[in-house]
Amino acid sequence: MSAEKGDQAGRGVLLVVAGPTAVGKGTLINALLEQHPEIEWSVSCTTREPRGGEVEGEDYHFVTEAEFERMRRDGELLETAVVHATDRYGTPRKPVEEALAAGRDIVLEIDYQGARSIRAAMPEAVLVFVAPPSIEALKSRLEGRDTESPAEVARRLRTARTEIANLGMFQYVIVNDELEEAIEALESVYRAERLRLRAAPWRRLQERLLAELDSEL
Repeated sequence: MSAEKGDQAGRGVLLVVAGPTAVGKGTLINALLEQHPEIEWSVSCTTREPRGGEVEGEDYHFVTEAEFERMRRDGELLETAVVHATDRYGTPRKPVEEALAAGRDIVLEIDYQGARSIRAAMPEAVLVFVAPPSIEALKSRLEGRDTESPAEVARRLRTARTEIANLGMFQYVIVNDELEEAIEALESVYRAERLRLRAAPWRRLQERLLAELDSEL
């Protein structure tokens, strides 16, 4: 490893992405992971049933209510939330803490409740809210999935209202209107946060450069 790379390696970046269902969070995250394969994906736990095409251990860890409650009680979850008034979600603590401590970056896709809990537990977390260009566009995306009944669409829109009402707690907002622009915006957030002093052992870099200057002067 070169001196420059060694100086830039530090505590990992924790990128938290939230937003209403069907707003395109997963699409943006997948694009970021393709561009930056060094970023790790945090697989959440959920008590809901798998949707078509979802893979255990890749999309989610699908667990029973009893197992979820045991994990919560034993402190194995970094955060938990109830989404759409029925489904429970949580972020396994160990993989996140180990990745950040080793200097590896990690991205989470969670709701605003989880984002608030993550910020309380890890103030260095970077919170990004993905918003739809309009509610009509969001409704169209929900209906276009053909996975929810009209009643379910209405329930998810009510949840979206609560999520949008909490937008002010986030540090960044990305409007997912033009997909390529939204992907570029998320990558820009990641690149900027990767360069923050808190994400790198800047004192080591500073000391090395000052020592090199002193030898020249």
